Amino acid sequence: MSRTLVIGDIHGALKALKQLIDIAKITPDDRLIFLGDYVDGWSDSAKLVSFLIKLKTTHNCLFIRGNHDALCYDWLKQDVYNPEWIKHGGQASIDSYGQLSKEEIEAHLVFYENLTNYYIDDQNRLFLHAGFSNLHGPHREYFDETFYWDRTLWETALALNPKLEKTALEYPKRLLLFKEIYIGHTPVTRINQTKPINAACVWNIDTGAAFKGSLTMLDVDTKEFWQSDPVHTLYPNENGRN
Repeated sequence: MSRTLVIGDIHGALKALKQLIDIAKITPDDRLIFLGDYVDGWSDSAKLVSFLIKLKTTHNCLFIRGNHDALCYDWLKQDVYNPEWIKHGGQASIDSYGQLSKEEIEAHLVFYENLTNYYIDDQNRLFLHAGFSNLHGPHREYFDETFYWDRTLWETALALNPKLEKTALEYPKRLLLFKEIYIGHTPVTRINQTKPINAACVWNIDTGAAFKGSLTMLDVDTKEFWQSDPVHTLYPNENGRN
């Protein structure tokens, strides 16, 4: 039986992804939806993208665009970067790309250019990296950057009174549009959690793999999930984004 599996922010942790593929017993019948932020953090950033490119040839994969992917693409394409990017994992990506050939980098550019900002499945479930702000939905969003930089969607979901009825006039319209919304971007470790968190209709799958947390994969139908070892234990001589 095929599954739809959503994967949180990886940040170059190829070892963690391979671990999840093994423990979740992934098959080509499964649908894999990656929520973005493939790079910036651990030393395997470029190797991870190469792995994903190859994985797509044998598996049903959908790749969402994350803010770190957009930043890395800008550097690869234009050789420019924001100094803040360096401090937040960009240096690890720069170092990892020094090991790739020109042909491999060209293939990576195509990968980044083909990332999607959001995806809505046939059950009205929305998948995106961060959020959206337009009350009419993501198709009416004014700025694409919102899809991979926004934090207000998650903050709104967290702030809701759990007893508030969905039909109440006070309920945020953004959270009435979809059956479920799956995001990454803001690690749940910021609220001292280590597992995927559901707030309102939003599921946050970023469990802090860039820092001292684990990488998470979740079955969107059953809500069963799998986690890697804490990623820093897989890269004991590195700091990640700490």
